[in-house]
Amino acid sequence: MHTSPRLSPRAHVLVVLALLMALGASVPVAVSWGAAPIPVADTARFLWAAVTGGAISTADFTDYTVILQLRTPRVLLAAVLGAGLSALGIAAQAMVRNPLADPFILGISSGAAVGASAVVSWGLFAALGSLALSAAAFVGALAASVLVYLLSRTPGGVAPVRLILTGVVLSFGFLALMSAIVFFDARGDAARTVMFWMLGSLGAATWQQLPLPAAATALCLAWRARDLDTLSMGDGSAASLGVDPDRMRGQLFALTVLGTATLVSVSGTIGFVGLVVPHATRIVLGPAHRRAVLVAPLVGALSMVWVDLLSRVAVPPRELPLGVVTALVGVPVFLVLMRRSGYVFGGSRRPRARPAWSCGRCGSTSPGAPWCRASRCGWPRGTSWDWSVPTAAGSPPS
Repeated sequence: MHTSPRLSPRAHVLVVLALLMALGASVPVAVSWGAAPIPVADTARFLWAAVTGGAISTADFTDYTVILQLRTPRVLLAAVLGAGLSALGIAAQAMVRNPLADPFILGISSGAAVGASAVVSWGLFAALGSLALSAAAFVGALAASVLVYLLSRTPGGVAPVRLILTGVVLSFGFLALMSAIVFFDARGDAARTVMFWMLGSLGAATWQQLPLPAAATALCLAWRARDLDTLSMGDGSAASLGVDPDRMRGQLFALTVLGTATLVSVSGTIGFVGLVVPHATRIVLGPAHRRAVLVAPLVGALSMVWVDLLSRVAVPPRELPLGVVTALVGVPVFLVLMRRSGYVFGGSRRPRARPAWSCGRCGSTSPGAPWCRASRCGWPRGTSWDWSVPTAAGSPPS
């Protein structure tokens, strides 16, 4: 099987630098645009004043407040979420060795939805005020993950297939429980609130919500890429290299649970990024995790910054859920990339059948070259040839 073309180390560094520059340029643009656009120059001036403690005139106070208190934490949180979900997607796919794996495959998002619906319908954690929804979603995600782990664990360890099946099956159960909670809500408006939360939104982003997701993303990025490469080769190969696959899988499970629960608690479910960005990165870079774990978070951060911007400006003054935008924009882009590269899971290409020419004179085959290589024939270039896959000898030209 032919592997995907790998970038040279120098090209990889250039890709990383280009992504960093694009992200650095996108953040102030995303902060400036919105329902009420503010010039980029004014945005840069307001941000510089906030960092250095400079003075702001009374006429600019409203725009300054919008930039500093509303848009800046939202854009930064979008970048953190994109980076974290992309890194968690790589970890989840390496943990279970499955191309369909994403941070939500273990029932985490469904458990978080149960917690969120309990807050909306029953008023749980009301003492926490604005943090009630995030706290309930985090607790629900952790509880669902622990249940999945306990039910999938056997005396021989945690098998990837068993872990996936348990997570998928319990996800249906959690979604049914969430639907029942919403259905019996006395007010009748819980369905809309929970549905909007499940599709993802950063409308309530604040500076207070930023530290925990940032710490969770940094923890995900600190994972060693060599361990992911070892685990993705299979348990037998990992054991032969001196790595305990069950222990590593347990560590990855804990990392995925904590990271995903933290991110979901502040944004809702944004399922597209963690599934597709790792695959899109492998299309370009190849299957090695040492490159994907650095590039994929940058791609995810850049994507989420623009997705959040599009969700704010597409249909003002309303906002589109992030999950809607990621699907409408990302699905066709990824399908085009995948079809052009012949990508399969693991960063490999499907082997392309090379046309094998058959000599019209002696019948011998010559793969990929339109002349006969048989020493006894020497049929010249430019004559009639029959070529097919598989090759069948043709008859001499008349």
